[in-house]
Amino acid sequence: MKIGFIGLGIMGRPMALNLIKGGHEVTVWARRAESMQPLLAAGARAAVSPADAAKGNELVISMVADAPDVAEVMRGVASAAEPGLVAVDMSTIAPGAARKIGEELAAAGIDFVDAPVSGGEVGAIAGTLSIMAGGSEAAFAKAQPAFACMGKNIIHVGQSGAGQVAKAANQIMTGMGVLAVAEALAFASKNGVDGGKVREALLGGFAYSRILENHGQRMLDRNFKPGFKSWMHEKDLNIVMQTAHELGLCLPGSAATAQMFNAMVGSGYGEEDSIAVLKLLEKLSGQE
Repeated sequence: MKIGFIGLGIMGRPMALNLIKGGHEVTVWARRAESMQPLLAAGARAAVSPADAAKGNELVISMVADAPDVAEVMRGVASAAEPGLVAVDMSTIAPGAARKIGEELAAAGIDFVDAPVSGGEVGAIAGTLSIMAGGSEAAFAKAQPAFACMGKNIIHVGQSGAGQVAKAANQIMTGMGVLAVAEALAFASKNGVDGGKVREALLGGFAYSRILENHGQRMLDRNFKPGFKSWMHEKDLNIVMQTAHELGLCLPGSAATAQMFNAMVGSGYGEEDSIAVLKLLEKLSGQE
C-alpha cells in the first residue's frame, strides 16, 4: 500500500519503520525534520506537510500527542485527500474528540478509524502492539494490512470512538496495576522484607499479572528508563476522568490513580517511565 505516516516520536518512528519493512511505500512527516532521518535512510519519502503526506496515498496514519494535534493534521490531510483515502489515528485521545474528528472527515468524504495502541516502545519496535480500532468495517478492512505490520492483537471494537474507549479502559487497568505493584513493593520494603522474594511469591498466585512480572522486575532493578512516560499516563487518565465526568460515572480507583500521576508530573518525574510512581511513594513514605 501507499501510506502516509505523520508523527515520528518514541512510538511513531518504529511503527513507521515496520511498515517499510512490511513492503509498504511510506511517506513520512514530522514537525522536527531530524525525526524523519532514520525513516528516510530506510527508504521512506519525506513530505513537507500533512497535506503532502496524504497526496497519492491510500492510507494516512497519525501518531501524535493529543486531540488538538490530531485535528490539526487531519485538516491538512483532508485538504489534499483523494477519493478512497482512509485516515487512521493511532494516538490516544478522548472518545468524544475521536468521534468529532471522524464526523468532520466524513463530511469531506474520508473514512476515519481511531486505532490507539498498547504495548509501549518495546511493542512498537517488535511490531507486537495491541491495536484497538473504531470505525466502519470497510475502513478497518482497508487499514488491516498496515495494522498487521505494527501489531499482533488487532481488534475491531466497534464504530467511531470505540477504539478510544477500549484504550481508556486499558489505561485504567494499567495505571491502577502499576500503582498496585509499586504499593506492594513499597510495603514489602518498609517492612524490611526482600521485594524480589515477595514478587516471586505473588507471581505464583492470583496476584499474577504481566505488570507484576515485567514492571515489577524493572522496579526492583530501578530501571525507570521511559518506555511509556509518566506525563503520557497522566494525560490518558485525565481523558478517563473527563469522559467519566461527562457520563456521570463513578470511577474512584481511576480518580486516585489519576491524582498520583498528576503528582508524578508535579514532582518532576514526568519524563520518567510510569513505573517511577514507586519513587513518589518512597518519597512520601520517607523511604528515599
